[in-house]
Amino acid sequence: MTAKLIRLLDSLAPGTLPPGRTVEPEDGGPPPYWLSDAPVDPEVWVRMRSRHRQTGLWPLLLSGLPREEGRPWADGEVYPAGTSSPDQHDPAELLARWWDASTGTDDDDDTLSSADRAAVTAPFRQTWPGLAEPGDSAGPAAHFGDQYAEFLGSEPARLGLVAATRGADALAVTGWSGPANYHDTGEVAAVVRSWEERFGARVVGVGFSTLYLSVAAPPTTPRDALRVAAEHFALCPDNVWQGANTLTAYAEQILGMNSWSFWWD
Repeated sequence: MTAKLIRLLDSLAPGTLPPGRTVEPEDGGPPPYWLSDAPVDPEVWVRMRSRHRQTGLWPLLLSGLPREEGRPWADGEVYPAGTSSPDQHDPAELLARWWDASTGTDDDDDTLSSADRAAVTAPFRQTWPGLAEPGDSAGPAAHFGDQYAEFLGSEPARLGLVAATRGADALAVTGWSGPANYHDTGEVAAVVRSWEERFGARVVGVGFSTLYLSVAAPPTTPRDALRVAAEHFALCPDNVWQGANTLTAYAEQILGMNSWSFWWD
């Protein structure tokens, strides 16, 4: 992967990129991404996104911890050698398994009763509803990606470049460990691949334990929003447990929204 990354970087015209460097991962091995030395204007992300088919480099807006800006990206606090390939996973099976794990009885958690847990995920309760139907696109996915990059650009973020054919795969290639308390990043990437295909999602920004996606085909009815909310809860229960508190309230939040964000505790 390093040879490919270096080759693709070397193929860029002089002056294309701001000052930056490749970053070696904490668990050893070749650098999985290039990182700008300083935060960039979101227009740089937009420009590199528009050239992805030519360059083979997927751009990411990368942010660190508020008081430890170097973590994880500048410090190389990533683990590509221990990250599985998205090709190994079926997103439907993953989401169903994660739903069962998060809605079932937890012997180590005495803060929520079975009834309380069922109330959080009503109307489905413990029954996995299955994958949501694909959404109807409101426009080109690239357009919503560029818009979201402009929005995220209000906070400082460095530019990352990853040798990947799609944004979902860039998560696994970097060895990002944000969801490590819940999932292997290769599993997360498999689910995001499915969202790319069904909802026109695009990976725009990644923080220490946060993920930011633009969405071209979000759910536009309460029923569809509930089904998508169930997938979000399966992937990232903290979005509900430490946010909206119930699946129904969360579904109202994402109804018609052209961006999704996730945070793992």
